[in-house]
Amino acid sequence: MNTHAQMTAAAGAAARVVGNVRPGQFAGPTPCAEWDVRTLLNHLILWTSYSLERRAHGESVAPELMERDFAADPGFAADYRETLDRALAAWADPAVWDRELNVMGSATPASEVAALIVAEMVLHGWDLAVATGQDYTVDDAAAEVAFAAVEANAELFRQYKGFAEPVSVASGAPVLDRTLALSGRDPHWTAPAG
Repeated sequence: MNTHAQMTAAAGAAARVVGNVRPGQFAGPTPCAEWDVRTLLNHLILWTSYSLERRAHGESVAPELMERDFAADPGFAADYRETLDRALAAWADPAVWDRELNVMGSATPASEVAALIVAEMVLHGWDLAVATGQDYTVDDAAAEVAFAAVEANAELFRQYKGFAEPVSVASGAPVLDRTLALSGRDPHWTAPAG
C-alpha cells in the first residue's frame, strides 16, 4: 500500500514543529522520560529524514550519522526540511513501494517500513511539540497510518521498552489521541512546571 500522501502530511507536521524549536529549550523535559528536547530532536531528525531517505534506496543509516548532534547546527530546521524533501522525493517513485527492505536482517515490505516511519514522525513530532509548548496537528489520514503501525507493533515495542503500557482514552477519542495512548503516551501530557 502506497501511503506517500500520508507520509508527506506527517513530514510537514514534523517539520513545522522542528522549525519552532529554540536552542533555549534543548534541556527541557519531554514525554520520553529519559530524553531531553535536544535528544528527542536529534532522534527525530535522524530517523525521519536521513533514515527515510536511505530506506528508499534500500540502505541503512551511516554509522557516523548516529553520533551526529544535528541540533548543534544553527540551521538544523532548514537542513531537516531539505533532507525530508529529498526523502519524500525518493519515496515518490512507485517502484520503491514494491521493494522489500532489510530491517535488522529481515526482509520487510517497504510499505511496512514507511508506516513505521510515519508513526515515528507522528509520535515524536507530537512529543517534541508538547515538550516545547507547541500545538501539534496532523491530518487524520496520516494519524490512521500511524495508528495501524503502532497497533501492529505495540507489543513488540513494549518488550524492548520502546513503548510504555497503553493509556486509557475515551472510545470516541480522535485517532491521534488513540495512537498516542496505544503507544503509552498520555495525550494530555504537559511539561512539568519549574
